[in-house]
Amino acid sequence: MSFAAQRLAPGLGLLLALVLGAVLLTALPGGDGPDGEGCGPRAIGSWSADERLTGEFARYGDDAARTDDWTGGDGTHSVRLPDGRLLWLFSDTFLGAVHAPPNPHGESAAWRDAAAPMVRNSAVVMRDGRLESTLPGPLGSALLFPDPGPGQWRWPVAARVEPRSPGATDRVVRVLLWTRTAGQPPWIYGVPTATEVATLSLPGLRVESVVKVHDQRTVPDPSRRVLFGTTLVEQDGWTYVYGGDDSRAVSRPVSSAYVARVPEGGLGDPSAWEYWTGREWAAGAVPRPVLGDGRRAGVGSAFSVVRDGETYVLFTMAAGTAGLHTVTSYWSCSPTGPWHGPARGITPPLPPDGVAAYNPQAHPELSGGGRLVLSYDVNWLGTTDAAARINANVALYRPRFVTLRLRDAR
Repeated sequence: MSFAAQRLAPGLGLLLALVLGAVLLTALPGGDGPDGEGCGPRAIGSWSADERLTGEFARYGDDAARTDDWTGGDGTHSVRLPDGRLLWLFSDTFLGAVHAPPNPHGESAAWRDAAAPMVRNSAVVMRDGRLESTLPGPLGSALLFPDPGPGQWRWPVAARVEPRSPGATDRVVRVLLWTRTAGQPPWIYGVPTATEVATLSLPGLRVESVVKVHDQRTVPDPSRRVLFGTTLVEQDGWTYVYGGDDSRAVSRPVSSAYVARVPEGGLGDPSAWEYWTGREWAAGAVPRPVLGDGRRAGVGSAFSVVRDGETYVLFTMAAGTAGLHTVTSYWSCSPTGPWHGPARGITPPLPPDGVAAYNPQAHPELSGGGRLVLSYDVNWLGTTDAAARINANVALYRPRFVTLRLRDAR
């Protein structure tokens, strides 16, 4: 989910979204839980900053060899490709060149021009731990996923490699997209409009098609529209697709999380989607929340889910003012809940002075051996001169990473 909502004031969208509370689901792949047990309470046991991965994005963003590639972005989803490459997907993205100090803004950090272009989505390819290229869009466009219409845009979220259709041998990349439409406050980062699925070819990563799978335009209250794809969990031949609403945009205490499921190979087929109704899975049904009590527990519209053995673990920015810097967690024995928590959180490293964290995302492709790699986005918190602040210090709009281990919380 991107919070650089307006081209001239990306920090404004961030401020609103942080006040709304960004929440996220994620879990550690592999294993059968502590001491070989099944599902049970999980919490963050230990963690450390992942300076190598954070530094790789700084290196790539600062590289002046090209003037048309990625210099910063948020959203930060990843998917492993069959040939070993890692595809990183971003929402609002700055392109152009980065300049080394001396900095005309009085900062000691690298900086970008005020005229640097910002696009609504991008992708960067990593090979053997090193970022190597920014994907061009169709026909040379800077956008990987073109706008669906005037005043609308697409933000890529979770992705997976799957058969082109159930049982097929041909494999493709499926990318979930959030379509938003420009709106007035409180919808300064766009009115939620629809969930789409893009199909990318392998190995060329060419966009073949974009299909709308969950249209929300007929839901009259935008704060109750649900966008799916903040995260995917693959289990027993199904892909579980999580989503959220934007209730906190209209000052409700919390937003809610929802889940759908699709048989493997069916993400691009709207008729294959089934939604959790609170009692059963049903095609074409109105989804019901799996987390969100309207008071204390709930989510934002961006979250990520994976599993630790038989346990599902949920990471989120904490509620209230702590949510500007603290990541906490929940756990469940089922993708549909009930969810337990929140547990005690962690405060990952942030640049000093007026900077906030948001959008924690798990990256199972980089995890293993009991470790979980988690990214989080950072941005300037204030609403005054937000664009100037971000341009003056490119580190304010790039992902950072931590590595953590979960523990038995009993």
